[in-house]
Amino acid sequence: MPVRDKIFGVLIAIGGCLTVWWAVSWAGLVSPFLLPPPVKVWRAFVALWSSGELLHHTWASAMRVGIGYGLAVSVAIPLAIVFSASGIVRVVAEPLLEFLRQIPPLALMPLLMLWLGIGEAQKIGIIILACFFPVFLGMRGGIAQADRKLIEVGKVCGLNRWEIIRRIVMPSALPALVVGLRISLGYSWRALVGAELIASSVGLGYLITDAQDLARTDIVLVGILVIGVVGLATDFLLKRLCARLAPWLAGDLEMARA
Repeated sequence: MPVRDKIFGVLIAIGGCLTVWWAVSWAGLVSPFLLPPPVKVWRAFVALWSSGELLHHTWASAMRVGIGYGLAVSVAIPLAIVFSASGIVRVVAEPLLEFLRQIPPLALMPLLMLWLGIGEAQKIGIIILACFFPVFLGMRGGIAQADRKLIEVGKVCGLNRWEIIRRIVMPSALPALVVGLRISLGYSWRALVGAELIASSVGLGYLITDAQDLARTDIVLVGILVIGVVGLATDFLLKRLCARLAPWLAGDLEMARA
């Protein structure tokens, strides 16, 4: 699909949502306290942006997401490769990881607060727990889908195990890995807001909670909309990065956007 058509579609979608929002507010179908009109939310956004407060909160949240997401990816991918290459590691560690996978990261927040305190480590820990398993399972699933015939050809050509993983298995696993990376990135923002709801003095989650306490629904909506926009932007950048590093995935990424 041409870029111009995509931009046109996005503008239509945004314009339609704003029109419905304005119409509902203008008709008084919902209390202005529960759903402020778009103009009031825009004024709150301008005020927060002009004071620098919105940028400050957004930057703090983005840094936490970046660190937590990066650490989770850097651990999940090598561990998935080790699991796939070593049956002993898989037998010993898989039950524990499966147990941890069933526990929502936010359920571990009280325990992490006791272990890591209420500073940045606790918030980044929540993000790591939320991001780890989509990447780990995506990588393992991609490795499992590698063409066995190509692996046999690699063995015939004299490649050792790690050369087969690097030259055959890893490229085959990339489509599933990209899906895991994108899902994980979305989970990171969800976990971040939950982590910032407690014992935080900066961040978009804190901004939303503080606005709720002050009955400022317009600021709550500003925080929610900013999280959505930043999430879309980071997902777009991730897709562009994957398309640049692995051009053969362009078709899969195009289907994902459709």
